[in-house]
Amino acid sequence: MVKQLNNEQHIVIIGGGLAGLSAAEWLLRQEVPPKITIIESTGRLGGVIETVSQGEWLIERSADSFLSVRPEGIELVKRLGIAEELISVNPEARRALIWSSQKGNRSGVLLPVPPGFRLLAPGRIIPFLQSNILSCYGRLRVAGERFIPRRSNHDVDESLESFAVRRLGQEAFHKLVQPLVSGIWTADPSRLSMAAACPEFLKMEHDWGSLTKGEKKRVAQASGLSDASGARYGQFVSFKNGMQTLVDALESRLRRAGVVVVQGHVRSLQRNGSQWQVVFGDQTIRADGIVLAAPASKVAEMVSTVSPDLSTELRMIEYAGAAVVSLGFDRQDVSHSLQAAGMILPRVAGKRILAASFLSSKFPGRAPCGSVLIRAFIGGALDKGVSRLADEKVVEAVLVDLRATIGLHGSPSIVQVDRWHESMPQYNVGHVERIKRIRQAESELESFGLAGSAYEGVGIPQVIQSGQVAAANAIKADLN
Repeated sequence: MVKQLNNEQHIVIIGGGLAGLSAAEWLLRQEVPPKITIIESTGRLGGVIETVSQGEWLIERSADSFLSVRPEGIELVKRLGIAEELISVNPEARRALIWSSQKGNRSGVLLPVPPGFRLLAPGRIIPFLQSNILSCYGRLRVAGERFIPRRSNHDVDESLESFAVRRLGQEAFHKLVQPLVSGIWTADPSRLSMAAACPEFLKMEHDWGSLTKGEKKRVAQASGLSDASGARYGQFVSFKNGMQTLVDALESRLRRAGVVVVQGHVRSLQRNGSQWQVVFGDQTIRADGIVLAAPASKVAEMVSTVSPDLSTELRMIEYAGAAVVSLGFDRQDVSHSLQAAGMILPRVAGKRILAASFLSSKFPGRAPCGSVLIRAFIGGALDKGVSRLADEKVVEAVLVDLRATIGLHGSPSIVQVDRWHESMPQYNVGHVERIKRIRQAESELESFGLAGSAYEGVGIPQVIQSGQVAAANAIKADLN
């Protein structure tokens, strides 16, 4: 049992992923930092973020970058003193490609997402009309989006599929929006909540009556930062030696400050007077405050005795799994130029992979000279069968699609399969209201905070912020 020092506040953080580490880092910056214990079931800090080196290959097991326009990530990087390690997406790779089946072409072709189109919003109509991703009718339907009346009942949650079809048309949804969405959330668009996943676009419709008008306004205010097609690739950053740099810097900061890291599976939480008791294995730790930075399904088990209502709500958050297949090839074995950040594939194209990142095109130092590194994503809410396939079958499915799309005609030099079972929270319709109930139940527990991607954002900056907010709740302090 960890003995608590007299007159010293003790905060226990359950979960050593990015959210938990961010909570600990925030606590250490307080005027009187508490004693901090992190309990991590695997014994390794960083959660899904991990960079693996195989000779000159630099492989990311999950996220390969993060969005720099939100302040939480960049500010953390600066505090850790690793800002000089940041790198941006190579300028020639700042676009996304999408697989498009063409009339008269039995297979298909990779085309750039039209400049100015961002997930759901066509900010520039002329480039869109010039693109061949959609039929002539499909393009005209998108161009007419500004004339579609806004929905009157904004209080009822709407699925992303319903929203996209209503505003952009069926063809644009199937051939453009759905693959873009799947590449981010690995979700079922017919169940994905607009209010939870894409509130910015809902606000555009509400404020401007049109996504086209709203996106033009946003770009004007941002001084044209979104010229690249698809995502805002110029605003994504990584580190020279991979995302592990962030985890290592955080871990070093915490260990230097005396943060205790314990490996174990938490069995339950109990409230004893003004303190918490954390039970794991045959040990019990007393704590003045708790941060739960584990997946919602695990948290539901831990809080079942102290808050049955919270436990019930947390169990309702669904998760999907996916596999990341990293493949290295000789450059001469891939006929496509790979001058893009990656490609996305519509489900209607009949392919198995959701997307592929051309990692050696995005960032320098990811592959040996004369080689390319590609990461393919397979699985998600619409392809749960991937979890039952053996690794070799997963790799075979990926290679079939890569041969058809990028002209692959060789065998990989390296292969790595990373499986993330039940790791991606699904923001299904009703998620926003569920989170309101969860936050209400959270507030009724003394010195208690919830953190992680299950609640209000799956991006790295959002996860960092969630850890900071949960830490403030745990010590009953203001975030600022």
